[in-house]
Amino acid sequence: MTQKIFILSFIFSLSTGWLFAQNGTIKGLVSTSDGKPAEWVTVSIQGGDKAAMTGRHGQYQLRNIAPGTYMLTASSVGLESQEQSVTLKAGETLVADFQLKESAAELQEVVIPIRQGDKVNNFVSKMPLKNLENAQVYNSVSAETIRQQGLTSYDDALRNVPGISRTWESTGRAGDGASYFALRGFDAQPMLINGLPGLPSGNLDLANVEEIQVIKGPSATLFGGSYYSYGGIINTITKKPYDQFGGELNYTAGSFGLNRIAGDVNIPLSKTEKIAVRINTAYHTENSIQDAGYRKAFFFAPTMSYKVNDRLSFLVMAEIMEEGRAVAPIFFNSDRATPLPFRNLKELNLNPGLSFMSNDLSIKNPRFNLQAQILYKLSEHWTSQTVISRGTVKSNGYYTYIWDDGYSDNYFDQYFHKEQQTTTTIDVQQNLNGDFNIGKLRNRVLVGVDFFSRNMINNGSGWATVRKVTPQGGEVPYINPATGDTTAPVYLSQALVDNMLSTTGGARGNLDNYTYSAYLSDVLNITPGLSLMAGVRADYFVTKGDKTTPDDDVNQFAVSPKFGIVYQPVLEQVSVFANYMNAFVNVTPRSVADADGSNPRLKAFDPEHANQWEVGVKTNLFSDRLQLTASYYDIRVGNRVYPDPANQNNSLQGGKVGSKGFEIDLNAHPLPGLSILAGYSHNKTEVLTGNAADFYNEPGRAPGGQGPQDLANLWVNYRPANGVLKHFSLGVGGNYAGEYKVIDNSLTGVFVLPSYTLLNATLAYQADHYRIGFTLNNITNKEYYIGYWSVNPQRPRNFALNLAYKF
Repeated sequence: MTQKIFILSFIFSLSTGWLFAQNGTIKGLVSTSDGKPAEWVTVSIQGGDKAAMTGRHGQYQLRNIAPGTYMLTASSVGLESQEQSVTLKAGETLVADFQLKESAAELQEVVIPIRQGDKVNNFVSKMPLKNLENAQVYNSVSAETIRQQGLTSYDDALRNVPGISRTWESTGRAGDGASYFALRGFDAQPMLINGLPGLPSGNLDLANVEEIQVIKGPSATLFGGSYYSYGGIINTITKKPYDQFGGELNYTAGSFGLNRIAGDVNIPLSKTEKIAVRINTAYHTENSIQDAGYRKAFFFAPTMSYKVNDRLSFLVMAEIMEEGRAVAPIFFNSDRATPLPFRNLKELNLNPGLSFMSNDLSIKNPRFNLQAQILYKLSEHWTSQTVISRGTVKSNGYYTYIWDDGYSDNYFDQYFHKEQQTTTTIDVQQNLNGDFNIGKLRNRVLVGVDFFSRNMINNGSGWATVRKVTPQGGEVPYINPATGDTTAPVYLSQALVDNMLSTTGGARGNLDNYTYSAYLSDVLNITPGLSLMAGVRADYFVTKGDKTTPDDDVNQFAVSPKFGIVYQPVLEQVSVFANYMNAFVNVTPRSVADADGSNPRLKAFDPEHANQWEVGVKTNLFSDRLQLTASYYDIRVGNRVYPDPANQNNSLQGGKVGSKGFEIDLNAHPLPGLSILAGYSHNKTEVLTGNAADFYNEPGRAPGGQGPQDLANLWVNYRPANGVLKHFSLGVGGNYAGEYKVIDNSLTGVFVLPSYTLLNATLAYQADHYRIGFTLNNITNKEYYIGYWSVNPQRPRNFALNLAYKF
């Protein structure tokens, strides 16, 4: 019986093999008029169901085609289709090439990739590395994804990245007024622009964004310790000039008074020299989702590039942002010391339509950022990069938050403060990149030095409790629980708040700190598929403290190592990786004293350190159509400073926090015109060592601000490559966030924000020179909240209509 089955199987294999052998293959190369490969071009057989899309090398292949004469069509979004008649013989491999009329620069403006294959990235490792070669995990959100989803908010773009969630919106307050995100359980803010410091105190604008990179894991080895990077760093890549004249104008109108007009114009300045200027600008106005609040912003970003020759080029970019708004206060539902009177949203009964704010209590956050780069090819193997950035950001206006008053009642205190701070930063880097062989071993080396300075001038007011509010309203009578006396409702106005702040004095300060760093990184290829990476940074931090206080000067030294290994069992398609990474933050000296309050003094501390190990796999399969990253990580932060349990006037160093979890990121283009973005992450963050009596440092509890444990994102976009619907596209997707312990403490109790699922969709019509798009977010009108030891209502159902003209 077994022999008969074998014989039949053998005959079947021969017959089917003979049949398929009669079919043939059509393949070829699609290039542009300047000889460069054309990526993401669809080559299809007219009247049939066979189609293929070119990869990063411009190649395509149509397999198992029956013999016959066919008409092939090469098409891409925004390009004139080209046709070619071919005759395929039995068993033949036929070559049919196409050359598009447009240049690569023009083509780059109209293709719609999710991610352009395993492209070289110059920012994540500060050296040219492909994703499969990099032992570190990073995720990207492209300008095309932002356009597909009809986004006008920088924060919303990050909903396409697994493992990151917003914990509160931008407040505009001094020092850290940008939006807060939880990334692998730790704080993250969008602090990098093109890999350089670009500190914001308000919102970032999407007008000049080419790509947003979320670089995962502790990243101080290459980017320093001037800001928190335990869970990772958010890096914004700006748009660059190109060789042809072109641009786009677009207008967006939407819910809650949204009006936005933006422009992008690229102008070559010389026909004989490669000099070009690109200008991106936007004017944005929008009301709040609540009863008061607004935002008005003007953004202007000119960029000039000058390619002197094949070895020397210059790039200069400036961003100017004028932003003014009235911001709803952060609603802290605990005083972090007494038991919670409300344990969930139902008990709190917060009215999401109330802002607890007045529009004449505004804050302004003007920002200026300048970057300049000189790129010089020293030789065939070495390249020099000199970069400098200077930034100025201000916070000028009213900041307010709501805080539980410590009584088990329905009243909360609303505090006000008038911000007046200016922060100026200067960063200078000199990087040398080498790519050479030692024997048969390929070395890619980075050698760099970095100088960073920051000056903060503060002339803000003190703090005042202006009024009592309840979760259900701000203008309410207050009944004192101790005396029973009733205070009349307090209605907010600028005059009232100024009067209350007039007796609080003020905070005056002029602080300077400097960081001197040197770093070295090397990627060594043992074989073409096996590479080792090692890097180290030495960082010397000097703070002069306040210029009027000579005894608060502190110097700190830190070393940050980094190691990685990558093995590609299938070259350029699959890689398995592992890494060890480190980050550090310099700790500000604390005022301490003996238990009885005597012997006051300033106490210095060592830097905090975060250490991560991570393992995972990356793929780039089916000619760039499937990129998948999956990894497991474990992060431990040590040397944390926390209150001394035996002396309330003292602080100890040695606290620990742990974060571990896994992430999956999928970017796929399985069929012509179909793109899929998907991700899932799970994280657990908890205090490992600390003070059981301290709200922030209770062992075994979540520290706060860590975000939901489970997150998922999905976006599917389809645009037919041919046919009557080829100008239409439809996108559908959404996000899921699991339950989130915004407060997790045995003394106060636990407060959990519920899970939520959001559904979004877009419908667009795009011709050669114009685009009309309609976006509907939160289709089911889900009421949901985010928080960081707080409760922050989010946007209900909202829409945006976008009109764009391209020239």
